[in-house]
Amino acid sequence: MVNIATDVWANAETDPDRLAIRSPRTITYGELRRTNQQVAGAIRAAGIAPLDRVLFIAPTIPEFPEVYYGLHAAGVTVITMNTMSTAPEIDYVLEDSGASLVIAWHENAANAEQAAAERNVPFWRIEPGFSFDAEPLTQPHEHDRLDTALILYTSGTTGRPKGAELTAANLVDTVASFKPVLELTEDDRFGTALPLFHVYGQCVCMNTALSLGSSFSTVHPFSPKAMLDVMVQDRLTSMAGVPTMWNAMLHVEGDYTPEDFSALRMASSGGASLPVEVMRAFKERFDCAILEGYGLTETVGAATFNDINREQKTGTVGPPLPGTVVEIRDGEGNVLGPNEAGEVFVKGPTVMKGYWNRPDATAADLRDGWLKTGDIGMLDEDGYLSIVDRVKDLIIRGGYNVYPREVEEVLYEHPEIVEVAVVGVPDPHYGEEIAAVTVLEPGSDATPESIRAWAKERLSAYKVPHLFAFVDALPKGATGKILKRAIDRDELRSLAAEGVRA
Repeated sequence: MVNIATDVWANAETDPDRLAIRSPRTITYGELRRTNQQVAGAIRAAGIAPLDRVLFIAPTIPEFPEVYYGLHAAGVTVITMNTMSTAPEIDYVLEDSGASLVIAWHENAANAEQAAAERNVPFWRIEPGFSFDAEPLTQPHEHDRLDTALILYTSGTTGRPKGAELTAANLVDTVASFKPVLELTEDDRFGTALPLFHVYGQCVCMNTALSLGSSFSTVHPFSPKAMLDVMVQDRLTSMAGVPTMWNAMLHVEGDYTPEDFSALRMASSGGASLPVEVMRAFKERFDCAILEGYGLTETVGAATFNDINREQKTGTVGPPLPGTVVEIRDGEGNVLGPNEAGEVFVKGPTVMKGYWNRPDATAADLRDGWLKTGDIGMLDEDGYLSIVDRVKDLIIRGGYNVYPREVEEVLYEHPEIVEVAVVGVPDPHYGEEIAAVTVLEPGSDATPESIRAWAKERLSAYKVPHLFAFVDALPKGATGKILKRAIDRDELRSLAAEGVRA
């Protein structure tokens, strides 16, 4: 019998006055449990039974864990969604999941309330200082290990989004997997601006920190200066983010001193591949290594990680987490040897139960416990995983395979490039042409010709971009991950026709 709320509440038993939430307001573990009990009591009083689905929409604020662990304590299947979701997107999830209740933070409530009303689903608005007039539920529901405790809908890059069913055991096993590699204790002060409705911020960061008794600082909305200020103010010992966040923090100016960052012992990165140049620059400025990991929504965000107790291999996402096995397979399903690129398959305690009401999709991606990830990677002789790219992002130019990440890694070393995304654009001669959509340093006079000449010294000729677009900002998702699918290929083709090439 398991429940992620049980693990968090255990800290209230041992030390109720210890801080659970440190910023932007303080909440002790005892106070967090009391609010959770009140939320759970209100759920039960509303006639909502264990394993009924409840949709919860809120940003990275202290109220998120106050509601979230209350829902888990009541035993419902929690669904969290992006705070920027439209009414039709929310309507789709309500229909697909058969949710019994919608709860939303007041600033993000309009679309959720509209969708709930159209579906005749009860709606609760959460505001600062919220409370419920219900008998508190004093003990968390006891889940069977395979009960679906959480459904997270994938981004739906092809077709409609699918709900990944994460079990009660998946959630607690994710914490158990990270415990020995992070070594968080009750003395640690963990902070993040990651969205808590996303698997990384919610399950890897919040659940791990609060289950292990650390304090948790939240930043919303993300700004690089706000994140640095909380790091200094709360003397953070551990942070988590995505590559675009680390990159933005590197470009913040201010009267910071090395002493301001002296408490920081660890930074962890996920969500997208971290350019080696960003990792190097972060270490140089903050005297702290970024430890990169790898996971998917379907693995509760957890598969591999650069364990602090093992050799750190820059450019890799580390070895498999405890209990997890990773294989690299070719197109026929054969297991490949060290340093051979193929599709990544994952098996272990964090792999999902399946997709909600999608038996065909489950059978396609999950077989004998092995998850087909859709990522191209390779394992070295020591079992460290390197992600080469997404299968769908592979560019085939004139018969040559080009992995965008490899090209991006090189371009990030250019002194005037802040951010870059490399994508393929249909081309009548080569099949696909390589395009680099680039954000330059303010005042830069770099040109497509100068960048291409610079890149030709570092890349094989067929890997060097021929098409360049300079933009003020790249499209990003809620986690800060660059969204290549949102880059307008038609616009890039127009640039090509106009001769914006090198």
